Amino acid sequence: MDRLITHLRHIAVAVPDFDRELEFYRNLWGLTEVASDAGVSFLAAEGSPEQYVVRLREAADKRIDLVSFGAASAADVDALAVRLGRSGVRLISEPGVIATPGGGYGFRFFDNEGRTVEISSDVALRPHRRIEGTESVPVRLSHVVVNSAEPEVTVEFYRRHLDFALSDVLMHPENGRMMWFLRCNDWHHSFAVSRCPHASLHHASFEMRGLDEYMRGSGRLMRAGVEKVWGPGRHKAGNNTFSYFLDPQGNTVEYTTELDRLDEDTWHPGLHDFTDPMVSDQWGTANPMDEFVAKKSFNDPDRGLFQAPPV
Repeated sequence: MDRLITHLRHIAVAVPDFDRELEFYRNLWGLTEVASDAGVSFLAAEGSPEQYVVRLREAADKRIDLVSFGAASAADVDALAVRLGRSGVRLISEPGVIATPGGGYGFRFFDNEGRTVEISSDVALRPHRRIEGTESVPVRLSHVVVNSAEPEVTVEFYRRHLDFALSDVLMHPENGRMMWFLRCNDWHHSFAVSRCPHASLHHASFEMRGLDEYMRGSGRLMRAGVEKVWGPGRHKAGNNTFSYFLDPQGNTVEYTTELDRLDEDTWHPGLHDFTDPMVSDQWGTANPMDEFVAKKSFNDPDRGLFQAPPV
């Protein structure tokens, strides 16, 4: 397999109410602020060697600033930039030094719907630590899911240009295929695409140490009065647990754990009907998945399409 992407690094979002968002991620969600500048904050997961997993930026409009993926070497970064350019993908920047925490070497481009994607290598590892039992803070950024008005085209973009592999698909008997789970390593998914009337962020998911820590974190958010969208439960596709909440700006964020790791040589994608209760939630503990729950994750239309972020 000639895949040059190794893993998901971080997601960067812009929000109008920066102070409330920063307080949420630091004091409730359990991330650690490791660097900041005027109207920008970099937030790390204590268990992850990534310099940061969320970057917040103050802006007039809510948007995904970018989704960042790692590559193994500068040569791989260069090879990807050449490949994308020759395929007609619109590059925002040529490969070069990255001026964010940890540095590195990388470039940015627009995907088919205008999201900014960053590919980087040689980013310095952050000193991190083992998350202890009962400690309900994220270990790492697990996956990012985007809403797409043309999901089949978006899935094909990431499969063709970045060599992402399809792990599973969710479908509805009346509405057809609705969500595609994509992987860039042996985790069941690091990225996914959901059918929606518009392009936006569906959710960002954070891995917890284990079931106890996942439940303690979910309970902390519920006791604090944070709106719970769906969960706690366990999906069939990926076999991971889920508790979805809304952050102060209406973005959906998830606590999860125990996401499957696959044998990529033998895995075959499945087609799962999410109206089957065992597909949506194997445990049967979550509130029912219905149109009202689904619309919570439609989010506002992304205002940053084909607009490169300033940072």
